[in-house]
Amino acid sequence: MSLSITSSVSSRSSLRGLVPVCAAVGAYLFYLSAGEILLRDSDTEWQIKVGQWILEHGAMPTSDVFSFTRFGEPWISSSWLSQVAYALVYGGDWAGPVILTSIAIGATVGIFLHLLNPYFDPARAILIAALALLLSTIHFFARPHVLALPVLLAFIGGLMAAADRRTYPSWWLLPLMALWANLHGGFVLGLALIGPIGLEAVWSAEPSRRRELIVRWGLFGIAALAASCVTPYGWNSLLGATKILSLGKLLTLIGEWMPADFSKPSFFEATLLGLIGIICYRGLTLSVPRILLLLGLVWMALSHIRNIEVFAFIAPLVLAKPISEQWGMTAVTAARFEDRRSLPVVTILATIAMVIGAWVTTTMFVAQHPFKFLPVFWPAAAVDVLQQHKAQRVFNTAPFGGYLVSRDIKVFIDGRAELYGEQFVLDYYAALDARDAGQLLDLLDKYRIDATLLSSDSPAGNALDHLKGWKRLYKDDIAVIHVRSDEARVDAMPAAASSN
Repeated sequence: MSLSITSSVSSRSSLRGLVPVCAAVGAYLFYLSAGEILLRDSDTEWQIKVGQWILEHGAMPTSDVFSFTRFGEPWISSSWLSQVAYALVYGGDWAGPVILTSIAIGATVGIFLHLLNPYFDPARAILIAALALLLSTIHFFARPHVLALPVLLAFIGGLMAAADRRTYPSWWLLPLMALWANLHGGFVLGLALIGPIGLEAVWSAEPSRRRELIVRWGLFGIAALAASCVTPYGWNSLLGATKILSLGKLLTLIGEWMPADFSKPSFFEATLLGLIGIICYRGLTLSVPRILLLLGLVWMALSHIRNIEVFAFIAPLVLAKPISEQWGMTAVTAARFEDRRSLPVVTILATIAMVIGAWVTTTMFVAQHPFKFLPVFWPAAAVDVLQQHKAQRVFNTAPFGGYLVSRDIKVFIDGRAELYGEQFVLDYYAALDARDAGQLLDLLDKYRIDATLLSSDSPAGNALDHLKGWKRLYKDDIAVIHVRSDEARVDAMPAAASSN
C-alpha cells in the first residue's frame, strides 16, 4: 500500500514537471511553423545590421553610422547582446532569427508555467499561459525585446516568489539583471518593480521581521542597480534606456507606443473587463501593495500597447497567491510544494527526448520552408532603381529604413526614434502627411534630398506627382520613387515602372 502511494505521488510529480517543458516545446514549434508572423517589423533588419557592425569592428557603437541626418551624433545600443545574437544566427536567410525568437517564446512559456505551478493545477495554468500568449502575439517580432522576455519573467517572477514567501530575493537574480541590461533597455522595468514588490514582502511579514526585510530589499535594489550597469556602456546604459520616454507627444504617433484603443472591441479589452468581473464576482481581496502593482500594470498596458505583454505575464504572478489562498486551492498548493522536492529521472529523460524531437522537427521543417520577410517592408526592386540612379540622400519612410540599412544605404530615418528626437520625427510625420506641400518641399530642400523612397500609397508620394521640380521615377505595389525633375533620367526608368 505504501509503495503504491509513493508511486502515485511520484507519477503526479513527474507529470507536473513535464507540463512546463511540454508547453515550452509546443509554443516553440507553433511560432516556428508560423515564422512569418515574427518577420513583420522592419526594425529587425537594422537590429541585425547593428549586430553585424559590432562583430565586424570588434567594438560598440557610440555614434550613429547608419543615417545621413544624424551621422556622427552620439548613440548607444542598449540591446547590443540581442543584436549580436541575431547577427550570429542570420545566415542570409531568416531561419536563424525565427528559430532564435521562437526559442525565446518557448522559454518564456516554460518559465511562466513553472512560476504558476505552485498555485494552479496544470489545466488552469495552461489556460492562463494561452491567454498571455494571445495578448502578447501582437508584439512578438524577431527583435531584442522578445529575447529579453524570458529573462524579464524569471527576474520579476523571482521577486514575486520572494514576496509570496515573505522573504528577500535571491542574490542569484543579480546575474539575470546584468544579462537583461545587455539584452534590452526594458531592464529599467525590473529596477522599478523592486520597490513595490519589496513593499508587498514587508507588508505581509510579521512586524518583528519588517526592519530586516526593508534592509535586505534595499541592499538588493542597490545591488541590482549596480548589476544593470555591468554593460559595455556602464551607467550610460541606464540613461540610454530611459531616453525613449522623453519623446513626449511623439510616443502617441509610434505604433507600439500608442495607448490602447477601446473604440473598437479587442481581446485585451475583453480580458481586462473579464478579469475585473471575476475579481468582483469572487470577492478577491488584495493587499495594498498588490493593488498598487496590479493598477500599475494596467496603467502601463493602457498607456502603451507594447506593455500589454508585460501585463499578460506579470499580472497573473501578482494574483496567483491570493487566488490560491482565497479560492480554495491552499491544500492543493501545499501538496504541490511537497512534490517539488526533487526532479524525477523520468522528467529529465522526457525533457531530453522532447528537445531532440524539437531539433529534428526544426531541421526538417526549415529545409522545406524558406522564411520570407513581410513584403511591405522589403522594397528590393525600388532600392535597385535607387542604386542605378546613384541617389545619395534619400528621403525614406521609417518602415523602409531597416531595409535600406541592410543594403548599406545611409537613411533619412529608421526605427531609432530616440536618436532622431521628438521634433525631427514630428517634422517627418508632418511632411509625410503632405497636408502642407510647402512644408514637405522645405524639408526636402533643408536636407538636400535628391530622391524619395515612399510607400506606394503615401500622401507625400501622391503630392510629389503634382509638385513642380519633382518627377516620378518608379512605382510598384510596395514603393514609389521620385527624383528632382532636372536630375531624372529616362534611361533609369525600368520597364516595370508604372506610367500612371
